[in-house]
Amino acid sequence: MSGLQKKPAPKISRERMYQTILAPVVTEKATLLTEQGQVTFRVTLDATKPEIKAAVETLFGVNVVSVNTIVTKGKAKRFRNRPGRRSDTKKAMVRLAEGQSIDLTTGLA
Repeated sequence: MSGLQKKPAPKISRERMYQTILAPVVTEKATLLTEQGQVTFRVTLDATKPEIKAAVETLFGVNVVSVNTIVTKGKAKRFRNRPGRRSDTKKAMVRLAEGQSIDLTTGLA
């Protein structure tokens, strides 16, 4: 048992949990993933996978199996004929335990 011990979940405040999870991603692809037990959220750029897992488990009362993240770099665009840049965004795809789901139509209490 020496090699594969599970690390405890990080101790983060409830306020940090609400700051970590920004919004659910509601697209066709994200909606199709909900049928396979995955939910996609926009998260802060500095959020780590253990923080995201702890936040989702605490705020929604579900068991999280795994967390995958992706950082999308902001595109260079033009705003009123001046060069600008969109912000970088980070998404987290959260795989839930078998038989569990999160209803995104209801708000957090």
